[in-house]
Amino acid sequence: MQQPVYVLGGFQTDFAKAWARNGQDISDMTREATLGALHACKLDPSAIESIHVGNAFGELQRQQAHLGAMVSQVVPELWGVPAMRHEGACASSSLGILAAMAEIEAGRYDCVLVLGVEEFKNLSGNEASVNQNAASWQGHEGFDCTYMWPSAFGKVAMEYERRYGLDRRHLNRIAEINYSNAKRNPLAQTRKWQFDPLAFTDDDEVNPVIEPGTRRQDCGQITDGACAVVLASARFAQAHAQRTGGQLQTMARIAGWGHRNAGIRLLDKFERSEGQTYVFPHLRQTLEDAWRRAGVQGVKAMDGIETHDCFTTTEYVAIDHLGLTPPGQSWQAVEDGVIAPGGSCPINMSGGLIGCGHPVGATGSRMLFDAAQQVTDKAGECQIEGAQRIQTLNIGGSCATVVSFVVERG
Repeated sequence: MQQPVYVLGGFQTDFAKAWARNGQDISDMTREATLGALHACKLDPSAIESIHVGNAFGELQRQQAHLGAMVSQVVPELWGVPAMRHEGACASSSLGILAAMAEIEAGRYDCVLVLGVEEFKNLSGNEASVNQNAASWQGHEGFDCTYMWPSAFGKVAMEYERRYGLDRRHLNRIAEINYSNAKRNPLAQTRKWQFDPLAFTDDDEVNPVIEPGTRRQDCGQITDGACAVVLASARFAQAHAQRTGGQLQTMARIAGWGHRNAGIRLLDKFERSEGQTYVFPHLRQTLEDAWRRAGVQGVKAMDGIETHDCFTTTEYVAIDHLGLTPPGQSWQAVEDGVIAPGGSCPINMSGGLIGCGHPVGATGSRMLFDAAQQVTDKAGECQIEGAQRIQTLNIGGSCATVVSFVVERG
């Protein structure tokens, strides 16, 4: 029988902070998030038996690799603890979480630190954009563009338009909801941003086209940031709860998980799914795997979702693949208020990648942390009242790497 894995707690840095402007870098983010997580969990560093680091672009952004060893470099109390780094584009730290879970389930370790970290603002936006192209198949994607990812997810929008029809009003509304949610998140990059009344329309001046199918407000906001979580076995979590005056049944637990991959090239995914129920069948299978392992009957068992929204199109894909609407009809959940605060299944109460920010390697761990905060009633102004079960959906590249967790209380 699979051993349960608990989330003892975690720590997120301020996603609005540009670290290089303060004379700091990815090592400082690593230190702050690691120490913050240990403090939040009331743990001595000696409790950590293994470390997993998720990072996508350290070599390109900072010429810095070997980030597993960076943790003990900046937190010497962890010197000697085994560590490794994971790269899966935007899903990098979710892969770290999967590896940590496997170690705990195998009985190898009882308490594991997972850190996601990324630095972007040390380089210009254009340089950072080019560096992110490494998550596509360089020279083989089969389309010309200035900006790879706005173009790729613009093509996803156009594929939905071709198969089902698509009204851009619904993409604009997704952006508006996520930016609005971010205003309640004290760690969100965009919490203080102000928008023109026409920002969430197809006004070509205020919300210009970046690439065909993608406008400015459709785009997630890359940023600097780190998020660390501490995972533990039931045995360790029980002892930890007794030591800290808590109860095991009120702690967050990862009840189910899904992980699948497709090929790296976007157009191949469209071709392979032609005539099928879903545009990305492996994404749907990932979600079904997580539900099956959690022992629940689909998205109706969820009180909310933290999903990938590197673009509004990505969230639009998530809505129908989750089963909140029939395939191709994601607009229904937008129009009916299902995904908004107070709806039957609020999405991205944190603000998501669009509102909270997208430090690529840290996004998966940030999603898990926010899900754990929700089910333990610690999400502050972002809280979904009475939340008992939250699902995450983290996507790397053009839906090439897909990871989902079901997080529930106790």
